[in-house]
Amino acid sequence: MASSSSGLGQSRFHRDRSRVRSEMYWVYILSSLKTGMFYIGSTSNLKERLYRHNGGRSRFTKDKGPWKIVYSEQFGDKAIALKREFEIKGWKSRKAIEKLISHGLVV
Repeated sequence: MASSSSGLGQSRFHRDRSRVRSEMYWVYILSSLKTGMFYIGSTSNLKERLYRHNGGRSRFTKDKGPWKIVYSEQFGDKAIALKREFEIKGWKSRKAIEKLISHGLVV
């Protein structure tokens, strides 16, 4: 009985690990329709994240919306997505961000 219980636990663990590995991550840029500001972030669920931003559930974007997604990139690894998010945030140049948006993938 103990070995079958441990087998189920391992099976669940392997399923969970494969689910995590197949999860996609997004780096996105939002534009405020109210202020024209940009917001750069990352998430594993782009649709839900936009909903949260527009619902006032994010401290920085609260009271500055409505927001729309103007750019996104998809990654298979969370660490790489976060690295890209911080790279874009590090530019601190509106012109560089606008150039990325104009040449990139719009969702």
